[in-house]
Amino acid sequence: MPACAKMMRQRRATQANLLLEEFMNKYFSKTAAACACAILGLAQAASAQGRGPAPLAIPNPNYVSIVMEATVNRPAAEVWKRIGKYCDIGEWARIPCMIISGKDGEVGAVRSIGNEILVGKTELSYTYTQPVREGQPYILYHGTLEARPVTATTSKIIYTLMWDNSTLADDAAREADKKRRSAQFTPFVENMKILAEGGTLPPAPARGGGKGGPPKQ
Repeated sequence: MPACAKMMRQRRATQANLLLEEFMNKYFSKTAAACACAILGLAQAASAQGRGPAPLAIPNPNYVSIVMEATVNRPAAEVWKRIGKYCDIGEWARIPCMIISGKDGEVGAVRSIGNEILVGKTELSYTYTQPVREGQPYILYHGTLEARPVTATTSKIIYTLMWDNSTLADDAAREADKKRRSAQFTPFVENMKILAEGGTLPPAPARGGGKGGPPKQ
C-alpha cells in the first residue's frame, strides 16, 4: 500500500507539471515558457532537498523611522551644493570626517564617522548605512539626507533615520531610544539650514550626554 500511494503522488505531480507546461506554451512565448519551467524545476529540486532561505537572525524585527525637516529659503540645488557632500557632515554635525575607502560621493564610499557606507544616491540625496559589528545585533540602521525642491527659490532639508528596535528590552526602552536619536539629529538639520542660507553656526555645545555623533549600533 505505501508503494501504491507513492506512485499515485508521483502521478499527480507529473500531471500537474504537464498541465503547467501546456498553460505556459499556450499563453507565453517558447522562451518565456522554457525559462519559467526551468525556474520551477530548480525551486522544486531545492525544496525536495530541504534547501531554502536561512532562518532570520532577528525573527520579529520592528522597523521604525524618524523624519526631520527644515524649510530653506534657497533652491534645492544650492542647498545640496552647500551641505550634500558625503563628508559635509563634519561641518554641520561638528564631527571630524574623512573618506577612508572609495571615492567621495560615489556609492560604496566609506566615511570615518561610524564607518558609514554610502549605499544609494540621487542628484539631491544620499542614503548610508553602518556595517555589521562583531558581537552586536545588526539593526539595519539607515539614514537618508535629501534636499527637496518646494518652489523655484525654496526647498526642504529632509533627514530620515530607519532602524530595527526589536532588540531593545521593552516599549519604554524603544521610546527612549527614539527620543534620544531625534534629540541628537534635530540640531544637525537646524545647522544645515543655517549653512544653506548663508549663515554661520553658533558655538558648538559642550560634548557629553551621548551627543555629537551618529548612534552606535
